[in-house]
Order: sequence, then structure tokens, then C-alpha cells
Amino acid sequence: MPRQVYDFEPPERFVAGTVGPPGERTFFLQARGGGRLVSVVLEKVQVSLLADKLEELLTEAANRFGVEVPPVTPELIDNDPLDTPLDEEFRVGTLGLAWDPESQTVIIEAIAASDRIIDPEEDTLDEIDDEDLDRLRVRLTPRQTRAFIDRARRVLSAGRPPCPLCGLPLDPRGHLCPRHNGYRR
Repeated sequence: MPRQVYDFEPPERFVAGTVGPPGERTFFLQARGGGRLVSVVLEKVQVSLLADKLEELLTEAANRFGVEVPPVTPELIDNDPLDTPLDEEFRVGTLGLAWDPESQTVIIEAIAASDRIIDPEEDTLDEIDDEDLDRLRVRLTPRQTRAFIDRARRVLSAGRPPCPLCGLPLDPRGHLCPRHNGYRR
């Protein structure tokens, strides 16, 4: 089956969002542009790492290339829900980031998780070339990148609060904290 590459250079909208109540949320990256809407599923930790690494990339671009990263303006603040229909194209396995110094843009690539199988006799992975996997690729300006980071952090903070002792999410039905040796407070 041929791979599908979803290119948005630039997207009309690129956001992280969730569906479901805290503790049962599904995280999405969603890109819209040119009459297309693409939604991919990823893990909460991937959204968190993406926001952190994008922040580092913008800082590095400012230091190395003198790129000015302006603050997010009100017209770029996006608090709207994810667009519908919310059809998952693929589950993200790998995220890639790059800085294009010529166009002074950030490139984000979300690559589908592969179904690699370990051969028990050889204890190696079956060879699947990453070029054969579906991918979502977006190109953002530094200002759009900053807006994405801000929204991703708002989405992450809207979940369950962390336990003050262990940092794991608190569950409304109770929390078995490892720091209390399994006893409920």
C-alpha cells in the first residue's frame, strides 16, 4: 500500500487538542488547509515533548540565526475545539523537527507508528523503511509555532492535576500513591 504524505505548507490551522474527559483523553494533532483536514493520534507525552522541543528550537534559531520570535498576538490564540469530522489518519510513532534557515520556518513531521515485528529466531526487527510510512508535514512561522506551543501547554494543563508527592495524575476516585506504599490518603 503506498504511503500517504499530508503536506501543509503553511496550514490554515495546526493545533493539538483532545477528546474525552480528563484521565480518558485522546490526544490529536490536527492540520487544516486547502480544503483538507487531517487528524492524527498521539500520546500525551508526545504533545508535551513536542512543545518543549519546539521551544528549544525557537531559542536555538534566535541564538544561531538571529531570528526574532515575536509574542503571540490575539488573532493567533486558538481556543476553538478540534474540527470535525475527527477521523484518525494514523497513530504517531515518531516526531521530527527542523529549522529551515532559508524560509525561516519550522518544519514538523509526524510519522506513523510502524508495525515492526521482532523475529524471535534472529532477535532483530523486520526491516520497514520509514519512507514507507504515512506522515503529516507542516511548515510554520516562528509566530505560528509559538501559538502552537501555547495551545499545547493549555491542553496539557487542562488534564488531571498531579499528585504533590509522586507527580502521577490524581484520579477523582482515589489515588494509590507509590510514596504512601499503596495506602489511600
